[in-house]
Amino acid sequence: MSKWLIRFPLKFAGWGLGIVGAATLALAAMIATPLSRPPELTSVSKAARAVDRSTMPPLARFSARDGTQLAYRHYPARGNASGKIAILVHGSSGSSPAVHALADALAARGVETYAPDIRGHGGSGTRGDIAFIGQLENDLEDLVATVRTTSPNESLILLGHSAGGGFALRVASSPIGGKFARTVLLAPYLGYDAPTNRPDSGGWASADIPRFLGLVALRRLGIDCCEALPTLAFAVPANSERILVPTYSYRLMRNFATRGYRHDFAATTGPVTLVSGSEDELMLADKYADAVHAIAPSVEVRLIEGVDHMGIVSDAKAVSAVADEVAKARVGS
Repeated sequence: MSKWLIRFPLKFAGWGLGIVGAATLALAAMIATPLSRPPELTSVSKAARAVDRSTMPPLARFSARDGTQLAYRHYPARGNASGKIAILVHGSSGSSPAVHALADALAARGVETYAPDIRGHGGSGTRGDIAFIGQLENDLEDLVATVRTTSPNESLILLGHSAGGGFALRVASSPIGGKFARTVLLAPYLGYDAPTNRPDSGGWASADIPRFLGLVALRRLGIDCCEALPTLAFAVPANSERILVPTYSYRLMRNFATRGYRHDFAATTGPVTLVSGSEDELMLADKYADAVHAIAPSVEVRLIEGVDHMGIVSDAKAVSAVADEVAKARVGS
């Protein structure tokens, strides 16, 4: 009997250690899986190259709370000032030049516009990475504080394109969302579980699912040692790393997105408008209305005929429609 009392706990401990060891090996194998980059998606790269950027303003910089100098482009209002200021967030992989056409159109309609290079992109921070999930909200709040030093009273409108639209929705549902009078989502990526997604975002993005799930499991255990590892790759042209971000780290992938579109739409209190092109090749645009209105019936959803994913921020017809809507829209309602 005494031998059994000794041997059984030892066997039980051995089984437990074996299970822990197996789980550790499984997690290590998941995290070690290589990330593969998809081939170039020419519909995106050609649209980006076609934009005339001859009037694009130079980069300026503001100091974030961690001391990093982050980049943005400032488009002063031209003509009759609208009393509005837009902060326009670019999509995945890109930076402020990707939204130049829309930023310039907004400024031409009297809407002073700021187009930041979100940290991890363009001239802001380390390409493809951030320090922690939540840092992008801090950066946006610091940009707003910078804007308010010279423009304390104008109504702020937040616009975001694609992944930037998902981030704009995340912001609208967060405590800093109250700083914005209105949010405009442009062909937004609403998250992996949204019915608006085409497989692999129409060929634009490829996620390392095993590594992502392994890092999720580690985070739930309170371990964040490996979150700088890349988990998402984009279909950018070869040798374009100088201007585009080919991969996102786990923490940038998680932060530059919604928390979950159902949660974020339900938590948003300010007015939200969603605009997409009917020919979006990355998203299923005709499913936006049903997906959004099932949670937030008050959100206005509009489709612009004949416009694709990048066209919503570069096509002349779409840019004019979006800029007109922002300039004429009531704020605070």
